[in-house]
Amino acid sequence: MTESSDRTTPAAFSYPGHGPNARIGIAICHGFTGSPLSILPWAQFLAERGFAVSVPLLPGHGTHWQDLARTGWADWHSAFDKAYQELAARTDDCYAAGLSMGGAIALLTAARRKVAGVAVVNPGLSFYDRRVRVIGVLKYFQPTTIPIEEENPTASPTEDGDYSRTPLAAVHQLKRLFAAAVRGLPRVKAPVLVFQSLNDAVVPPTSLAMIRKRLGSASLEVVPLEHSGHVATLDADAPEIFETSARFFQVHARNNVPSEKS
Repeated sequence: MTESSDRTTPAAFSYPGHGPNARIGIAICHGFTGSPLSILPWAQFLAERGFAVSVPLLPGHGTHWQDLARTGWADWHSAFDKAYQELAARTDDCYAAGLSMGGAIALLTAARRKVAGVAVVNPGLSFYDRRVRVIGVLKYFQPTTIPIEEENPTASPTEDGDYSRTPLAAVHQLKRLFAAAVRGLPRVKAPVLVFQSLNDAVVPPTSLAMIRKRLGSASLEVVPLEHSGHVATLDADAPEIFETSARFFQVHARNNVPSEKS
């Protein structure tokens, strides 16, 4: 196992896998302005089940917002894609997974790589704020804005660095990432599992609607989450996400490893 010794310090981490699930890999991507801490419990649950897990820290994340302003969507996707390829090289079946923006990155990876499947939690592909339509111009007049946050978040907070401001240049990059992921949806042929919070104030329902309309895979399962907000991997429905995704990874593996009973 490789990870940060300080659980309050964002860092990339990985687990080698063991037992019957050791040859099944899952690369998980965190969200915009977030860090691996937001998906650490998910990764740990899968690691305890024996899966090989990799969670990279995306460029510009885990430090402060000034770093985020100097990175682009291709940097974020490349970091995850590299982690996915390294994991795929040492496993028989490798999945792409993600939370929020990480869901878009996972779907884009699935459009470009032969993944075993995709599991995403509240994947972002669109915005609530209509000002994003002119973000390419707006960023020159308003360099930063306040973070996009839920008014009353129910998920456990994490220390992801100083992201008290959000660079509009990074939001523009996020918009470009979403567009690339949407364009790639018809090329996603692997099974897809989507967890969708019914009370998500960050990602609008249009994101899931795009997946339903454009996804190239014939296998799409949507699991509604009734008791969680946006960061559902740290919220009340987290156990359902963990258990259901573990079964999904086992069922769609080529060796069809039997599910463990909890």
